[in-house]
Amino acid sequence: MPPSFILLASASPRRHEILDQLAIPHGILRVPAPEGEDEPQLPGEAAADYVRRTARDKAEHAVRWLAAGGQPDPLPGSWPTRWRDAPILCADTTVILEGDVLGKPRDAADAAAMLRRLSDRAHAVHTAVVLAHRGTFHEAVSISTVHFQPLTDADVEAYIASGEPFGKAGSYAIQGLAAAFVAHLAGSHSGVMGLPAHETFRLLARIG
Repeated sequence: MPPSFILLASASPRRHEILDQLAIPHGILRVPAPEGEDEPQLPGEAAADYVRRTARDKAEHAVRWLAAGGQPDPLPGSWPTRWRDAPILCADTTVILEGDVLGKPRDAADAAAMLRRLSDRAHAVHTAVVLAHRGTFHEAVSISTVHFQPLTDADVEAYIASGEPFGKAGSYAIQGLAAAFVAHLAGSHSGVMGLPAHETFRLLARIG
C-alpha cells in the first residue's frame, strides 16, 4: 500500500486530479522555480536523459526548499501535523520528436510550428517520476507513443486561439481539446497528461 500522505511538488491541476483518482491524500508544494532558464537542456544531452534529470532536479530543489522553511498550501483537518516527514513527489513530462525535445511554446508562432511538426506523425512522450523519501530518490519513467491525425491550418489556428497550447510540453494537452487530434495512443494516457498512474502507484507502494 502507498503511504498515508504525500506532498506533490507541482501546482499542475492534472497531477493533483490523478492523485485524487488514486485516492492518495496529498498536499501541494508550490516550490519557486530556480533562477535562470526554465528547464534547459544541456549541450549534447539526449532527450530521454533530459527528462530524467529534470525530474530529479525538481525533486532535489523541492527537498532543499522544504528544509529551508518552505511550506505546503494550507491543509485541512489534522494534516498540518503530518506533512513534515511526508514523501515528496515530482514529475516532468517531455514530448520528443526525432530526438528533439518539444518544450513549452514561447509564443503562438512557436506553438504553430510544433503542432505542424506533430501533424500526421507519431511522437514519444516521456514522463519521469521521482519520489524523495528519507534521503533516497526513487525513480520511474513512463514512455508512450502518440500519433496525431493530419492537422489543417484551420485546426492549428483554432487550437492556438483556444489558449490551450501555452504552458504545455509539445504545445498540446491530451486531456483537453487536443484529444481530438490523437488518432492512436500506445502507452499511458495519464503519463501523457503528466503523471503516470501505474508507475506512480508502484513507487508509492514501494515505500509504503
